Amino acid sequence: MREIYRILDANFNRAREALRVVEDCGRFVLNDPAVTAMAKHFRSDLKELLDELPHAELVVSRDTPGDLGREITSRTEPAREGLEDVATAACKRLTEALRTIEEYAKIVAPKQALDVERMRYDAYTLEQRLCTRFLVAQRFRNVKLYVMLSADLCKSGSLRAVARAALAGGADAIQLREKDIDDALFLAYAAELRELTDQTDRLLIINDRPDIAAIVGADGLHLGQHDLPIPDARRLLRPGAIIGRSCHSVQQAREAINEGADYVALGPIYQTAIKHRQPVGPGLLEEIQQAYETVPLPIVAVGGINAGNVAEVIRHGAKCVAVCTAVNAADDPQAAAEAIRKQLDP
Repeated sequence: MREIYRILDANFNRAREALRVVEDCGRFVLNDPAVTAMAKHFRSDLKELLDELPHAELVVSRDTPGDLGREITSRTEPAREGLEDVATAACKRLTEALRTIEEYAKIVAPKQALDVERMRYDAYTLEQRLCTRFLVAQRFRNVKLYVMLSADLCKSGSLRAVARAALAGGADAIQLREKDIDDALFLAYAAELRELTDQTDRLLIINDRPDIAAIVGADGLHLGQHDLPIPDARRLLRPGAIIGRSCHSVQQAREAINEGADYVALGPIYQTAIKHRQPVGPGLLEEIQQAYETVPLPIVAVGGINAGNVAEVIRHGAKCVAVCTAVNAADDPQAAAEAIRKQLDP
């Protein structure tokens, strides 16, 4: 029995250590409240489970000096290419340790073994969230020009033609933003844009409609303040999907990030015919930069931005801007996108 207790003790230690690595990554690297909270609660659940076992027996069975594993190191164990590797390795250690605990606990604590099985599946969810956050950060990090498209606003041609022009003019991501069309037409537009963004390796975001985003396999979804909660919307989307939230204050941005948003669209910066809301002004961008530790994700400046005022938005700290009418309603959408993109590039 001592050998079993020794195995359980070693793997409880491995699991707790792995969770601490994950929690610190969520807290200090990703600034992600969801990952941090999941890891923290997981550690608490693990402690409660350990308290149900003969803790003294586990500790007494420990033989660190006599552990053969201390002298055995794999070739890849000391190597980590970056923060993502560190976090991913910790997640793998966690699930492996839980599997070992689950199997050996069946001998001495069958009831607790069932609890460990549940925790192991929770660990897979934690790993998915962590890896998704790294993936989204990488994909959205280089987005500078984000063009929102609406068929009613397209002056120079079809929605597809304007989308193609916007991408040719330097758009890194496009959003399908339709408010008053039937579902069949919305889906048809989304499918066209999915094909186009696949061809050009750019991001496609769907506004408001997680069902349409899921059907066409969009890269992400954009939600307003009164749309679905982010966790509920995420269940409908493919793994790794980006979700953004429209915000009009620093407080709303914090709330969106706590809810699990991957980016925040802050605005309207200037007056716009699309959003009948008082402009927040470019100064709010500086205010949100000062709150960077609590609002750490990409901030997209949106609302009334065009080639004539984008320089001011950049001076106030914007690294990514979303535009709509400036490109949709232009006589030459490609030239309009290029004029804005040139000012965004260093």
